[in-house]
Amino acid sequence: MSYSVSGTTITLTRGDTFKAQISITDREGNPYTPVEGDSIRFAMKAKYSDPEPLALIDIPIDTMLLVIKPEDTHDLAFGTYVYDIQLTKFNGDVDTFITTAKLKLTEEVH
Repeated sequence: MSYSVSGTTITLTRGDTFKAQISITDREGNPYTPVEGDSIRFAMKAKYSDPEPLALIDIPIDTMLLVIKPEDTHDLAFGTYVYDIQLTKFNGDVDTFITTAKLKLTEEVH
């Protein structure tokens, strides 16, 4: 495997595939199962103050599988990025349930 996860920190070899099962719980620890009309999105930036994300990835609500494809990171510089994951419910409520998270891109040797 070319990646590791520690808490909300992902370490990934640049240009490799990352796959992780995502789960959502409320403040009491109860699981939330997305329903039709909900959407979940991963957003990554170099720093929080950047106006636009470097990557926006929709996470399917039926699989809850986050997949970062090689083309999502291949052209990025090595280093540490920030990301969050946000749930938008069918009724318009928004919950950013993973915040202040980091993605570290490491070098590959070819």
